[in-house]
This record gives sequence, structure tokens and C-alpha cells, in this order.
Amino acid sequence: MIKISALDEAAFQIMCKAGIEIPPDYRRGIETMSGEETGPLSCFVLESMLQNWTVANADRRPMCADTGVPRYYVKAGNDARIEGGFIALEESLRGATARATQEVPLRPNRVHPISRHDNNNVGINAPEIEYSFEPDADWVDITTVHKGGLFGSDYRMLFPGDGIDGIKRFFLDVMVAFGKRGLACQPAIVGIGLGGSKDTTMVLGKQAACLRTVGDRNPDPAIAELELALTELGNAIGLGAMGFAGRSMVVDTHIEVGYTHTGGMPMSVHCFCLSSRRATARLHTDGRIEYRTDPMWFTPYMRRNSVTWPTTQHSSKQSV
Repeated sequence: MIKISALDEAAFQIMCKAGIEIPPDYRRGIETMSGEETGPLSCFVLESMLQNWTVANADRRPMCADTGVPRYYVKAGNDARIEGGFIALEESLRGATARATQEVPLRPNRVHPISRHDNNNVGINAPEIEYSFEPDADWVDITTVHKGGLFGSDYRMLFPGDGIDGIKRFFLDVMVAFGKRGLACQPAIVGIGLGGSKDTTMVLGKQAACLRTVGDRNPDPAIAELELALTELGNAIGLGAMGFAGRSMVVDTHIEVGYTHTGGMPMSVHCFCLSSRRATARLHTDGRIEYRTDPMWFTPYMRRNSVTWPTTQHSSKQSV
């Protein structure tokens, strides 16, 4: 059984790591961009980002004054057991959020929409906690993401006839608008949701931006090809870091899909800002806690395209 004391410790640690430490995959992406960028102001921004990350990590404080809005993604093994159950888990995550707000510190960005009261980033429906599950496992993964909460997202209902050209057109519209108005703190990891219902496509796009690493490709070859094409397209519009002239707009593009209504093709675009704040802890039943920066959220089970799933216990059972 996973002890609640271990959950308390792991949740607080990933809140600290996400608030301060830049994931190495994203840093490598920026280092590559910095070596290829030719725009003087964009070069300056990229170099300043790298320097600021080094200083922030050494001083153990957030690199950006806007520490985003903390949220959690929980992946539970089908055989996992938690002391106190999932109610205790959620209380642990909310407690870690309040504690980190005071001790990291994180900016208390969460406020009541009417009274504007703020305190510790905890309140009604805050922080969000999303769940997924994994067969043949007894561990629990907890990922925290500190994504900006105001801008960097857009949505459009496309139609089947729009095809790939329509996807590219909307992507370009968003990138140009965000770059000119400074709405996404580029260079960014861009996540795209395609299909599903309106709410599903927004969820998929945000997860694609926040829960995959730079260089990770969708296992569907056609989608992987489109990811690369959109990244190249985003970096060819003449806008670079923070909207200055250049070609360092998109560090990487990730696409996740969901089956949708035959008459439509909803699409969302989300930018994960230059801090790219995420951290994951895996809790084992023997008390071990493993920390990493790759959430490993999109497993084959998450992308299953069948009614049943062939588990170890039922290895002879065929997918439909």
C-alpha cells in the first residue's frame, strides 16, 4: 500500500522541482535554437533564458515571477492501493500546493472569479486533478504542471473538407497572433488537440503541450509527420523568441487525437511557455519514490483503439 506520508513528500517535492528546475529536454531544445537563431534580439532572449535558468537553479528560486497555475495529472496502476484512498490523495495534493505557495514560493495566482480573493493557489476546482489508469501496475504517478493560466490557447471548429491545409492555416493564424501580441512567451512547446468533442479537444491539446517531451513523436507516422511539418512552419513565419524577429517560435509540436463527429474536426492549440514547468514522481508500494521530468502520460493504453485491452492476466484475449 502507498502511504499517505509518502504522497505528502512526493507532491511537495515535485511542486518545488516544477517551480524551479527546467526539464533537460526543453533546455536542450532552447540550446539548439540558440545556436541556429540569427535574429539579434531573439538571440539575446534565448541566451538570457539559459543564463536565468542557471542562476535560478543555483539560487533555488523560480526563474519567472509568474509561476503559473499548478495542476496535477495522476496515473494510477490498476492494482494500486493508497492509504485513505483517492480522497486522501487529493487532500495531499491540495496540501502540497498550499505549502509550496508559501515555501518555494509560488505566486498565489488562483483567485475567486468575483471577489478576487487569493491566498495559497487552493480553492474551488483548484488545483485541477486529472486521472488516467494503467493495466498491470501497482504504482501511482503524480505529475504537476505549472502552466500559465491566461493566454496561449485557442480553439476552432474545422470541417472534414478543411483537411491538412485547414489545420496548417489555423496553426499559422494562432502562431502569428500569439507572436505579435506576446500571448505565449515563445519559444514554446505547442500542443494540438484534434478531434473528440469541444471539451475533449481542449484537454488533449493541453496534455500534448504539457505532458510530452521535446523530440517525442506520435506513434502514428502520419501524425508524426504533421508534427514536424507544423514545427517547421511555425519557425518560418519570421517571428522568434518573445515575438522578436527570428525563427525560434516553436521548440516542438505535439499532436494528440480523439475520434470525433463525422461532420466536424475540432482543433485546439496550446503553448507551454518558456519555463516549461513539469515534474513527476512515481510512488511504489514498497515506499520507493522515483523522480523524473518525463510524465510518460501517453502510454499505449492511453491511445488504445479497441474495446478490450490484452493484459498480462488475459494475454490470450484479443482486441476488437
